[in-house]
Amino acid sequence: MTHPFRLIVFDFDGTLVDSQAGIVRCMTEGFAAAGLPAPEAAAVRRVVGLSLELAIARLLPDEAQEAVLPVAAAYRQAFLRWRADPAFREPLFEGVAETLERLDRPEVLLGIATGKNLRGLSASLQRHGLAGRFATLQTPDHSPSKPHPGMLLRAMEEMGCAPEETVLVGDTTFDMEMAQNAGTVSLGVGWGYHGADELLEAGARQVLGAMAELPASLTTLTGETAGRVAP
Repeated sequence: MTHPFRLIVFDFDGTLVDSQAGIVRCMTEGFAAAGLPAPEAAAVRRVVGLSLELAIARLLPDEAQEAVLPVAAAYRQAFLRWRADPAFREPLFEGVAETLERLDRPEVLLGIATGKNLRGLSASLQRHGLAGRFATLQTPDHSPSKPHPGMLLRAMEEMGCAPEETVLVGDTTFDMEMAQNAGTVSLGVGWGYHGADELLEAGARQVLGAMAELPASLTTLTGETAGRVAP
């Protein structure tokens, strides 16, 4: 199947990998280390996709914003312990490996734009045998958090691709808004952290029911978008 896109950029957590249990666990430990009550799991799921510090800031009450950095540091330590635990599990969603294989052709570039830091992303890609699959990896290490368009703009600049040649695939409104802000089209996925209606309202052209639907969906899209390129 042919489609008009040279660059396909994926979100990571909630789109390619099911990392919900680990994120909630590590957020709980991070808050506990700072002497704070753990946020509800549902609240944690709502902020997945943002950079860690911004996600924590949204979970903390206004009067506790000074705890952002201590909680973030404790979260990172908790994640390192979790990753070393024999029970660690962060599986790919069904159909992800096969779909990436189908999409990975010489004329198409694959990328990632995620709220995960580069160290954590690289470790996850290595663990799943995907380290060489993506031509560009965009994280908050070098760009502002979603929904700012910085990660997507940087990916397009690195790959030499225009907005109309680029599509973003993600599971949250932060992803859809980032695409709108960068002037690209976006597709939502229905198995992540935000609902289908929210994704469509935020700008998704379609919401996939399974990753295996992606190649066919790409053939129905054009690169035209009503979005804007933010400064």
